Parts: sequence; C-alpha cells; structure tokens
Amino acid sequence: MLNPECTRELVIEAPAEEVTQVYRRVTGNYRKQAKIPGFRPGKVPETVIRRRFGTQIQKEVIDTLLSERFNKAVREMGIRPVGHPQVTEMRIEDGAPMTVKAVFEYLPDFSIEGYRDVTVEKPSVEATEEEFQAEIEEMRESRATIEPVEEERGLKDGDWAQISYKGQVQAAEGEDGEQAPAAEPITGEDTLVEIGGKDTLEAFNEALRGAKPGQELKVEVLYPAEYGERSLAGKTVAYEVEVKGIKKRTLPELNDDFAKEMGAYASYAELEAQVREHVARRKRRRVEAETKDRLMAALVERFAFPVPESLVQDQIDARLERGLRALAAQGMEPEQMRKLDFARLRAAQRESAVAEVKTRILLDRIAAEENITVSEEEVEREVQIASIQAREPLDTLKVRLTRDGGLARIREQLQREKTATMLYERLPA
Repeated sequence: MLNPECTRELVIEAPAEEVTQVYRRVTGNYRKQAKIPGFRPGKVPETVIRRRFGTQIQKEVIDTLLSERFNKAVREMGIRPVGHPQVTEMRIEDGAPMTVKAVFEYLPDFSIEGYRDVTVEKPSVEATEEEFQAEIEEMRESRATIEPVEEERGLKDGDWAQISYKGQVQAAEGEDGEQAPAAEPITGEDTLVEIGGKDTLEAFNEALRGAKPGQELKVEVLYPAEYGERSLAGKTVAYEVEVKGIKKRTLPELNDDFAKEMGAYASYAELEAQVREHVARRKRRRVEAETKDRLMAALVERFAFPVPESLVQDQIDARLERGLRALAAQGMEPEQMRKLDFARLRAAQRESAVAEVKTRILLDRIAAEENITVSEEEVEREVQIASIQAREPLDTLKVRLTRDGGLARIREQLQREKTATMLYERLPA
C-alpha cells in the first residue's frame, strides 16, 4: 500500500552495452565461485552458469543498474524517498536496453512556519507536601502488621475479620426452564476480609459489621457483571460464614528504626530527604513527559501533511510487536496469539501510528531548522547503555548496529529527544 499523496513514479533506463557489461561481470563472479559436479572450479561454461543461476544473476544485474540510477534520479528531484521502490514494469535481458518503471513514497515537503508559536500549558514540576506524605504513607503501608484485637467487641470499619466460609453459586435457570447443574462449593479457611475496604463487597461489609468472634452468619452476595473473577461475575452466591477473630492493621511509627527497616539509612531525617528527592525527580519526569506529549499533539494538529504509508505500516508493526511481547510476558502461548484477529488489531493501531510518524517527521524538520545535532560522544554513551542492558559485548554490538542501520536510528532518536526537550524548555512557565 502506498499513499498517492506522497508517491512518485520513476522510469529508469540503461543502454544495451551497459546491461551486457554488467551481465558479463556478474556471470563471471558466479563462474569463479560455483561448484558444480563434473567441472573444475572456474571452468564451468557460461551457458551452464546462466541455466543454473539465471534468476540470481538477473537480480544482481537489476540491483547494480537500478541502485545508482535511482539514487541519482531522486537527488535530482530534490526529494527523500522512504521504504523500498515497487517495480510496476520491467524489461531487461542481456544485449538489450533496460527499462524499469517503479513507484516509491517520499517525505512530503511542507511549511513549518509558526512552529515556535505552538504552545501548551507547562505545569509546575515542584513536588507538593501532599505528594511527599502520600509516598511516605505508602511506605508505612508496606511495613504494616496485622495483629489480633484482644478486647471483646464487634467488627467495625478498618478491622480485618478472620473468617472461614463456604459458598454455593445459585444455579441459573436454562432456556428450557431447567436448572443448570450446581457448581462446586467455594470454600476458604482463615481468610482476612477488611471491613469497609475498597476491595470488599458491600454485602460482606453489611453482614460482618458488628459481628463477634464465634458468630455464624449467612450472606447472599450478587457479584457485579464486571467483577474481576470471571467465574463469579454476574452470579449470586449464598455463603455460610464463621467469624473466627478480629484483627487490626498497625502502621509503624516514623522514626529512625523505621528508616533502618527501609534501607541503609542512619536516621529518619536521611530517609525523608531521599524520599523528597525521589518524589521530586519522579514528578519532574512525569510532568515533562506528559507536557511533551501534549505539545507534540498540538504540533501534529497545527501542521497537516500526508505521511508515507510504508512508515505508518512500519510503526503499526512496531506497536504490535511490543504488544505481543507484553502478552507473551503475561503468559499467552504462541498458539493463542495465532488466533488473534490481526486485521482488527492493525486497524485499531492505525490512528496512533499515524500520529507517531507525523511527530517524528515534525521533530526532524524542526531539528534541521534549529541546527540541532548529536555528537559522537552522545551516540557512544547510548550504545554503552544498550550494551549493558543487552549484556552484549560493546564491540560486537557496534558491529551489529553498524550493519543493520541501528547506529543511524539511535542518532535520529537522540536528535528527536533533544529537539523535543528544546521545545519543552521554551514553553512559557
């Protein structure tokens, strides 16, 4: 698929003499290397070589003749092609002129005048006291303990009920009016339920509030249709519950002992300073990333231009690959993946992929306008980080990245990141 708004057609020709010359050279290379039974190396007749390797020879001849001419033609056009050209018509044979028609996509030329005027709100990156306290409270929660309540009283909000239970899913009536077979009972021993907790169903809260250890209760629970456990979603379950104890959750005090529990901190003051710095750093990264995303979206909305379909499809491929890796990490088997509706998945990714491609094109144009460059030291540092993360020797990684164009992609990505940061820093506070 090509986008007709940024597609050009090119006719490439080569005289018969040059076609013959390239055919002879390529065929000669095959004669030197071919190992065919009955012939000594380098002595295989040309007719045998042409018959055995005709397809490969013709491909190399075409690649040789097309590459230089194609690059020269697009330079003269003053455009930058993307993807691979698609041959629509080709006439080539030894001793005759070559004529090839090809279509290809190119990066569109458009004005970015006024890009400096595109702004979005730049929120404060200063961490608040509430954000710090929330982080500290989360740390206290992680070190909380559950302890028995010794006093004789009933359960109240904030308590943890220690219960044993047996539940029976109420059989649904089938279309023919008959009851479906009864499901296996749901049982649990010494389970803890937080009274009034966000994850506790209200039916349990109402039944357990005020109950005392030793008390037996009957509870009927209607699970919501969107309940996380699919086997219970939308079902009604009749429970028999025995309250076996009351427990309370105790949070640790914020002192030097708490700091030492959390790591190599000499005092709570030292822990507090580190947590404040962590909260501030995290907020700066989050606010900057979110603001950059909104700024990029505003730039994409401001400048309308067509995008090559090959770039969009490549981006859809990349998004799907990330998604499949995530599914594999969650335990999905390859056989299950093969059953996915990939046509629907690709269609769902298209809008985001187009926006991402437009963002890249805009950042590249702005980088050229602002003369933003990436030094060799910056590329080297990024490659070193990649080497450590991939646990691959640095020299080996460099060779591979050079061969597959990875170094150029790293340079482009660093340039785009620097450009986005420059635009972010220019935003009015």
